[in-house]
Amino acid sequence: MSPGSQRSSGHDDTITAVATPPGRGGVGIVRLSGKSAARIAEALAGPMPEPRHAAWRRFRDGDDNVIDEGLLLFFPGPRSFTGEDVVEFQGHGGPVVLDLLLQALLAQGARIARPGEFSERAFLNDRMDLAQAEAVADLIDAGSAQAARAALRSLHGDFSARIHELVDGLINARMHVEAAIDFPEEEVDFLSDNALRERLARVRQQFEHLAATAKQGRLLHDGLTVVIAGPPDAVAALRDPVREAGGRLVPLDVEGAFHSAAMSPAVPALAQALGGAPVADPVVPFVTGVGARTLTTGSAVADALL
Repeated sequence: MSPGSQRSSGHDDTITAVATPPGRGGVGIVRLSGKSAARIAEALAGPMPEPRHAAWRRFRDGDDNVIDEGLLLFFPGPRSFTGEDVVEFQGHGGPVVLDLLLQALLAQGARIARPGEFSERAFLNDRMDLAQAEAVADLIDAGSAQAARAALRSLHGDFSARIHELVDGLINARMHVEAAIDFPEEEVDFLSDNALRERLARVRQQFEHLAATAKQGRLLHDGLTVVIAGPPDAVAALRDPVREAGGRLVPLDVEGAFHSAAMSPAVPALAQALGGAPVADPVVPFVTGVGARTLTTGSAVADALL
């Protein structure tokens, strides 16, 4: 690897990127992060404003030509998203204007950020853990309100807090076990303590609950495999609502009959997934997560219900 390529991926660099979606818009934001962020920004927009206060400025290139005008914000580290000095240029959302602003920042020594590098720096600077960093991408890519809420909870640290609680419980139990091994002559029998058993039971219960929550999170993130079963005309009537919801119906060769009572608990969830399309029970029951398996009994269907 050449020295130049090492520098291009180094975390001492000051990085920049357009923070708003591609295309034309009323507002375009360019973000700058790194130890030289303030110096580079001052070369384009003058002195930094008060931290976390917006100031109107003209943005100029190296030849003192005005590129754009808008708001300048300064977030000094470590109290910023990345934990470094961060500057935001909020101007107009034209692609040409944003590109000119980027070129001016690059000319002052910044480099284009790699995809996800702002979140990576936040992780490396202990501004968020790995679960929260992944939640940023999940929130951006969320395809439903439920998925967005789940990602936001992870971003706020809910999932991480549960993991830390589990780890603390296991460490505490380990301390009791190690004490019993290291000090067998002590009168106190740590391993026969009912409190230890109760503590381990709570840890196991918390783990099982967390695993169930993680399973639901995977469904929200990866989507569902849904089987709709019923009379052909009833299933065909759902073809358009399914398509409008972003899905598609794939005919499957399923043997045997399904007992509608086993599927009825899932019917309200199907109606919600289809955006409120009417689903009458027991005409159109459904199951999820079955893949290409063939279900021939009511109990098998019940086990596969959402």
